[in-house]
Formats: sequence, C-alpha cells, structure tokens
Amino acid sequence: IRRKLNLMAGDVSTRLCGPTQLTATAATVYTAPSCLAVQVLDIHVANTSGTAVLCTLSLGTDAANKRLYSSLSIPANGVLSDRLFIVMTSAEILQAFASIASTLTLTVTGVVTT
Repeated sequence: IRRKLNLMAGDVSTRLCGPTQLTATAATVYTAPSCLAVQVLDIHVANTSGTAVLCTLSLGTDAANKRLYSSLSIPANGVLSDRLFIVMTSAEILQAFASIASTLTLTVTGVVTT
C-alpha cells in the first residue's frame, strides 16, 4: 500500500535517524528539535544476524509504560517495516535497543514542521 504524503508549507519530509545499529541497552536514537512539530511516519528495523533478535522502542526515556515495541521479535535476516503516525513534542526522545548488540539496524522517517 502506498501512502501519499500531503505536505503543507513549512513541512519537510526527512530521515529522522539511521540507519544505525542498536546497542544492547536503551540509547537515544532521536531527539525532536525545540519548537518544532515532528511526526514519525515509518520505522524500519533490519535484522542482519542469523538468529531472531528482540527490539524495544520507546517514546521518551525507556520504561514499560513508554514502549511502542516491547521485546518485539525480528526474525533472522528479517525486516520490520511499520507505518505509524506519532507526533513528538519539542525535545521528546526516541530510545531503542536490541537483545543482542549490533544485530538490528534502525531507520526512522517522518515530517518536521518548521
């Protein structure tokens, strides 16, 4: 399914982070700019290993009640491609980690409104 992006004046479609390999502990992968609205639209996670790996992604500092994905299994040599619509506020962060370091590669795209 293709989705048409209707950008308004001041909207910039961009890669927000990545591709970046995830560590085995929660780390900030993106911080929303001050005084700008950010919409997370797509999350892509590639598993480059020969074994299933768990992925955790949080909106804000990692905690059970902040997780978008909590130990989501990405199959060996598999991919998660997810379309979302998450609005981030000024200075809000995305944190992510993998159950095995350097096996998952994360890319996040979205729209920044200036």
